[in-house]
Amino acid sequence: MPRAIPRPSLSALLVAALALLPAALSAQDAETGSLTIELNAQEQVEAGCKLSFLARNGAGGDIAKAVYETVLFDANGQVERLTLFDFGTLPAGKPRLRQFVVPGAQCDALGQILINGASTCEAGALGADACTRGLTLSSRTDVEMLG
Repeated sequence: MPRAIPRPSLSALLVAALALLPAALSAQDAETGSLTIELNAQEQVEAGCKLSFLARNGAGGDIAKAVYETVLFDANGQVERLTLFDFGTLPAGKPRLRQFVVPGAQCDALGQILINGASTCEAGALGADACTRGLTLSSRTDVEMLG
């Protein structure tokens, strides 16, 4: 007499698929050969506006030092200031959170942030353009990221 083969439930299949998703996304980031920087949060602090960036290095190798020339614009599109953000070391395939306090700035007055280029990019065999080649910018805030 044939025995019935138990079928996994739909919820079990969904849980299994979701468990594999982070690994698939990490592999996808690594395959793109690019660096992504996301403005993840902004917070008004006593000293100024604290900006939190999530950087993901999918360039295929470590970046020893990445410093970006950054332009902050107010809500009307006027330049508020030009500054340097030192993202430091960005290891391949690992997300890194970097926070910068912009002294005297009001978070609610910011409209856009422009990554104007890399002031410093130490990336060994990846080349000096590894910090800007295929750079993808995004924002989870009302402040638009440009580059």
